[in-house]
Amino acid sequence: MALSSTLFNFYIFILVVCFIHPILCISRPQAGLFVFGDSLFDPGNNNYINTTTEYQANWRPYGESFFKYPTGRFSDGRLIPDFIAEYANLPLIPSYFEIGKQHFVHGVNFASGGAGCLVETHRGFVIDLQTQLSYFKKVVKLLKKKVGKTESKQILSNAVYIFSAGGNDYLAPLSTNSSYPEREYLKIIMGNLTSVLKGIYKEGGRKFGMLNMVPIGRLPNTIALNGNSIGKITNLVKMHNSALPNTLKQLEKQLPGFKYTLFNLFKVFSDSVDNPTKYGFKTSKTACCGAGPLRGIYSCGGKRQVKKYKLCKNVKDYLFFDSFHPSELASKQYAEVMWNGTPDIVAPYNLKSFFELST
Repeated sequence: MALSSTLFNFYIFILVVCFIHPILCISRPQAGLFVFGDSLFDPGNNNYINTTTEYQANWRPYGESFFKYPTGRFSDGRLIPDFIAEYANLPLIPSYFEIGKQHFVHGVNFASGGAGCLVETHRGFVIDLQTQLSYFKKVVKLLKKKVGKTESKQILSNAVYIFSAGGNDYLAPLSTNSSYPEREYLKIIMGNLTSVLKGIYKEGGRKFGMLNMVPIGRLPNTIALNGNSIGKITNLVKMHNSALPNTLKQLEKQLPGFKYTLFNLFKVFSDSVDNPTKYGFKTSKTACCGAGPLRGIYSCGGKRQVKKYKLCKNVKDYLFFDSFHPSELASKQYAEVMWNGTPDIVAPYNLKSFFELST
């Protein structure tokens, strides 16, 4: 009886303290997730823009492994950000064009299939990184209206901002046979990326999770259709992956409170291509869905320029779902490594510790 009385008095004390000093009783808000980039991350933003089917994936068999219908994701199911949200105990992060229907305090996904760091990359057909930044600024204004200046500042500084960008800037010139001075081109790409990161920082973002470039020369489409360019594109990817950590270190020095982590997707992706059985796949060279050699012709679903395509029987055997993009199972494995991987793969933080990091 005496114990019950003591507990009762303790609870009354806690309630009184919370009433007088509510700030002491508010737990640290859950960190949100804001997503930027290209088709590795696009949840269906390109469904809502005036573009062509070359930059969309809103038809079957896309989406069938998880959603059971096409969402616009360039996958048979979920993408890396979907799994990261799940591991962080967040709801599925809505696409920018769907925030009217859903809550966006947990984050927004701005990514657009085909987008690059350069405005010129697939101009007029995609949402380039600078435009994604302008959409983010609109969301910040909405957030301030919804929860107030103080809480929105806390949400933005606690949130993690993840990026997959740059691949299309190197792929796009292949389709037009364009040539450019490599080092100058890389400088412009890094300059544009830096400008977007600084723009998010200015709005209150502090924690940036970056992916380096996948081995573009090993995608079924590149091998099937751009075999002569593999050496050149592999060199560009290596240059990009060498420049990215230096760019992030410079920003860390320049911007107080700027924190980053870099996921070596190139290394993990290459390893999964070289050792598919280690990752549970039977094949890592041929896509599940497409046409021609290695199913490298980008025709999955028959809605693009080439209408013929073949679909594998069991997508779980395949590293690649279509000619460019990993399967849901591959994305899940990459997300797991990004979430709790070791410092040789994701550093200076894995995303799990990054989400817990105070700003």
